[in-house]
Amino acid sequence: MSDVAADSVTATGVREAAQRIQHAVHRTPLQRWERMSAATGATVLLKREDLQTVRSYKVRGAFNLMLRLDADERERGVVCASAGNHAQGVAKACQELRIRGRIYVPRTTPRQKLDRIASLGGDYVTIVPTGSTYDEASAAAAQFARTDGAVQVHPFDDARTIIGQGTVAKEIHDQLGRSPDVVVIPVGGGGLLAGMGTYLADACPTTQVVGIEPAGAASMAAALTAGGPVTLADIDTFVDGAAVRRVGALSYAVVAKLGAPVRQVAEGRVCTEMLELYQTEGIITEPAGALALAAVGPVGSGATLEVAPGSTVVCLLSGGNNDISRYAEVVERSLVHQGLRHYFVVDFPQEPGALRAFLDSVLGPDDDISLFEYTKRSNRETGPAFVGLTLGSADGYEPLLARMDASRLTYRVIAPDSPLFRFFA
Repeated sequence: MSDVAADSVTATGVREAAQRIQHAVHRTPLQRWERMSAATGATVLLKREDLQTVRSYKVRGAFNLMLRLDADERERGVVCASAGNHAQGVAKACQELRIRGRIYVPRTTPRQKLDRIASLGGDYVTIVPTGSTYDEASAAAAQFARTDGAVQVHPFDDARTIIGQGTVAKEIHDQLGRSPDVVVIPVGGGGLLAGMGTYLADACPTTQVVGIEPAGAASMAAALTAGGPVTLADIDTFVDGAAVRRVGALSYAVVAKLGAPVRQVAEGRVCTEMLELYQTEGIITEPAGALALAAVGPVGSGATLEVAPGSTVVCLLSGGNNDISRYAEVVERSLVHQGLRHYFVVDFPQEPGALRAFLDSVLGPDDDISLFEYTKRSNRETGPAFVGLTLGSADGYEPLLARMDASRLTYRVIAPDSPLFRFFA
């Protein structure tokens, strides 16, 4: 993608888009994040796009693109692919603008998002579950556009979408009344970072823009390293709103031209932040919504982005469309990430009192059994059990292993990257 194509995304375009879409979007709050401000000694602010009309910033890009369609394009209808949030923006635009739309979603899309898409789009939208990832759904949408003539409303690789997403940055600037020191932006396909980064580079040239992507789907980092978009062979789809195998060609070109750093956050850390937001601030966020927030922390904390005392930092809370049924996995991933949940295969002697001996001699006073799967085999001296343990403290792991060694039990640690681990976790 050439610089000429990258130049199609401009700060002037963002300013014009802000006027164009103002009737369709909310001016979402920019509020002080008390917990992180106290921890860092900085002024840390949350841009609450989870309070947007479709509980996500995605409505901005969808409306900006569709408002620019001519009569012939509107008659042909639109098609898009989305893990959920972009689809909701397109669905809302279809209903309000009376444009027929076909929306391809991964089969893994949470039911909550599917219901919202159907509700927002009504009779104007057809939902087509396809594949297991965004990329598979995107390929189907592109094929439909080629064969049917529908206009593709791309979630991140179209200048009109990118410019629409960039209006978040203009709104932050207007609300704050000055340039923030740092703006932290979640990254999936790269459209939001490209749009916001373009506006901030022009209007707030002293502001540091940092992109944050999930460690299990670091497609922008891979593109920046390779000098162009590459397709990742395997990704972790947990942060579904930001898990793409390949970033957009245009969004990559803009991000590369801006020179904005892109860093990664572990999915388990995202889960921990989701739980802290719920328990402390009372905010329900989806994984991608908490992505930028999970990156920040005080100096010396080892956080992906350490916040300097006295600085002004804005974190984009990008979406709040979370399915309540996912919280069991959120808790599990958080515990594993914190080093509190571990799994083992343990060979127990098939004799009375074996489990009691394990409880008395191996478990610490604050440890608990979260999983115990065992089938007695009468023709063997020992029987394997799958054991999940929740520790009172991450520091208790090495002492636990030492006690297991001393017990003379035969055991095997099930590592988090083991396929067997995912069977239980």
